[in-house]
Formats: sequence, structure tokens, C-alpha cells
Amino acid sequence: MTYRVADDRGGVRAHNVGDVRVLITGGAGFIGSHVADELADRGHDVVLLDALLPKAHGTAEPPLWTKRHEIVLGDVRNAELLDSMLSGVDVVCHQAAVVGHGIDPSDAPEYASHNDYGTAVLLAAMHRAGLRRLVLASSMVVYGEGRYACPEHGVVRPLPRRQSDVDAGNYDPRCPCCDALLDWRKVPEEAPLDPRSTYAATKLAQEHLAAAWARQTGGNVWALRYHNVYGPRMPRDTPYAGVASLFRSALRNGQAPTVLEDGRQMRDFVHVTDVALINALAVEQPAPDGVLEAVNVCSGDPHTVGDLATELAAACDGPAPLIVGGARPADVRHVVADPAKAVERLGFKAQVAFADGVADFATAPLRDPVRS
Repeated sequence: MTYRVADDRGGVRAHNVGDVRVLITGGAGFIGSHVADELADRGHDVVLLDALLPKAHGTAEPPLWTKRHEIVLGDVRNAELLDSMLSGVDVVCHQAAVVGHGIDPSDAPEYASHNDYGTAVLLAAMHRAGLRRLVLASSMVVYGEGRYACPEHGVVRPLPRRQSDVDAGNYDPRCPCCDALLDWRKVPEEAPLDPRSTYAATKLAQEHLAAAWARQTGGNVWALRYHNVYGPRMPRDTPYAGVASLFRSALRNGQAPTVLEDGRQMRDFVHVTDVALINALAVEQPAPDGVLEAVNVCSGDPHTVGDLATELAAACDGPAPLIVGGARPADVRHVVADPAKAVERLGFKAQVAFADGVADFATAPLRDPVRS
């Protein structure tokens, strides 16, 4: 493995020429490292940039699974470093972000700095370099609540969940017209966007910044809206991790996974190798010039959060999930993706079945506990 810590003026060693030269920000991370592997396996030339933030990484050294790649340790907010790294690059695959619900609103400055200011610095550097192709890691969280239908009024935007309903164990949202409980539907990319957390707000801001950049420069952007990604290399023992990692960490400690609400929240759990695949397809197929094209990244096979906890507990030979009720303020009830656009525009169809992916995840290597 070749890597260096970037100094104030940046600078990157000479590289071998591949099919397409791709800069992957956050390239040592959970998703970014899988994207790097997939692109390299397809014959592309990749260079990784990662700040190894303590919230995601257990050590200050790049993880072993990055050893096959060139990696620079540095911050995406470092404009001079980006200027040096973008020379010879054909596509930027922007995965770097602070992720997850966080702890409370005091996290907001850090989220905005890394996710939004960092994206702005990257886009400015791409403009200076004359680089016009971006693959952006977005998220389902930009939708807020998913898509719902009322038996009488059809597709409607749900009312915010009432605390009295949550306290009574009635978790599904209600119709704004007649107050009836709503049924979920698959969310298409043109659905209204309504972020419900600081993280969600910063991901939507990333999309807006990238869309403005595309209009101003004639560049093109695939905004890949990841649904619930799981798989090897997830960070563990951190409140910033996804629910799959939290469940597995509990099971590895001999504890039952704790499931909020009634466990019937619908999600689409997509394996990280499938997420890497669609990133590679997006690198190889430019979006139309001058626009941002948003695409759901999902398995197309939705399951409940309770299903995930139950399958994972069985695969780990651990205790059954504990359903505890309640709901966090930023949580949404159902978000289930429509996979049609990914199939139509990028030829993407998920390859990893839910049961197979969960069984693999039960023993897959995770990241070391994060540093305090």
C-alpha cells in the first residue's frame, strides 16, 4: 500500500494510467473502499482521499483493505490538496461525509462543514481543473417520510406523527385530509424532498450545490440516493453507524438487538457490494450534461427493521430482538425505494439477496471501535 499524509501544499506521486482515472473521496471508508475495489477490478485507475475521521475509523492508519490502492490522507476541505490531486482525473466519486443521525443538534456545525462546505470546496476545485463529471453519494434521507396513500384521497404527504399516537403504539402516519392511517408506497426520485435531520439537510444541500455547479459549468452529476446500506467494513460501536451495525454490535456483545417502535418500519436494505456496482456503472456512463440526475440505490426487495434484527440474530446464534416501542424525533416510519430508474438509466439491478447478505454480514469484518 502506498500512502502519504498531505502537507499544506498537497502533492501526489506519479500514477499508472488506467482505463479511467477516478478520485474517490472518503475512499478508505465503508462504502468508498468497496467502490475503489469494484472500480479497480473493472480496470480503472483509482486514487483515494480520506481524512480518517475518528467518528468512522478506529485508527489513524488506513485500513488493511485499502492496501491495493494509492491513498492520500487529507481533508476534502483542503483546496490546494484537491488542486494537486485532480490533475489527470476523469471522474470524481464523492463519498466523503459525516453520516448518521448524530447525537443532537450540537453536531450541526460539523455536519455542515464536512458535508456541505467540503462539497463546495471540491466543486470549486473541479471547476478550476476543468473537470465535469461527478458521482455524488446522496441518501434516501432527503425524502424524509416515504410515499403514502390514503384509501380515499390517494397519494398524500403525511402529517407529522403525533406523540399521542406514538405513545399509544400507533406508528403509521395519518392523512392530512381525513386523518386516516396511511399505507406506504415505493418512493420515486421525483417525490417531494423533506429532510428530517441535520444529516438529511446536509445531504440535500450537497445535491443542490452539485446541481448548481452542473448548470453553471455544463458538468454532469449522478446523485446516488443510497437506501439502507449494510455489509463488511461498517463502523461498529458508534451512534453514527447504521442500524445493521448497531444490531450486530449488540449481538457480538451477547445482547439482544433493540428495535424501536413495533419493528414493522419498512426499509430497503442494500448490500454494499451492490452500492459499489452502481457507482462503477455511474462512473462508466455519464449523466446528461448540465444536470443532476438522482437515482435510488436499493435492492428492490423491502423488509422491516424487525426482519433484519430477527435474521441477524439467527445468523449470529444470538438472543431474539427486543421490541421497545417509542420513536426518535428524527425517525421516519417507512421509506421504500422504487428501483425502476436505476434499471432504466444505469442498467443496475441488485445482485445480493437479503438472506444471503445478512448471513454474510453476521461474520463479516467490521471497522475497529471509533476513537474518542
